[in-house]
Amino acid sequence: MDLQDQLKKLFPEHTPEPIEKTDESSDIWLQDDPIICKYEKRKGKPITILEGYTGATEDFKLLAKELKTKLSVGGSFKDDKIIIQGDYRDKIMQILKEKGFAVKRVGG
Repeated sequence: MDLQDQLKKLFPEHTPEPIEKTDESSDIWLQDDPIICKYEKRKGKPITILEGYTGATEDFKLLAKELKTKLSVGGSFKDDKIIIQGDYRDKIMQILKEKGFAVKRVGG
């Protein structure tokens, strides 16, 4: 028995409102300043760093999770920066531009 069934038993006269599906990209706040996409090596391994997002931290975390799943790579979110394992600057910049972000490539 799931939550919907339990609620129907508790409130039989209530009719639930239809839930509208929204696009995930509309939930993230778009900014005027470009997001900085740069490449570094840490302990001899390449990483891609995204920084410069001025919106809510939760939105940036959602963006990090979406990028990691689309690229099928590891990464983390620390100190208002998204750190992606590997050199994926071109793919990340393409994904962000499709979402409507302005992206600036730094280094190399």
